[in-house]
Amino acid sequence: MPYQSLNDLPETVKDYLPKHAQEIFKEAFNSAEEEYEEEETAFKVAWSAVKKTYSKDEDGKWEKKA
Repeated sequence: MPYQSLNDLPETVKDYLPKHAQEIFKEAFNSAEEEYEEEETAFKVAWSAVKKTYSKDEDGKWEKKA
């Protein structure tokens, strides 16, 4: 099921990722789900896309990489 807006994202994404990271997640998820037609694969692709630009700090907060 593709996500239409950031509000549709799972709580684990909305509550922890900054807005820009949420946008990356949504676009990557939607693209991967369309291509692979598997939700589990789409989640893996989406998190991988987020981790290319963001990482967790010592406190567990997501920050944009330098």
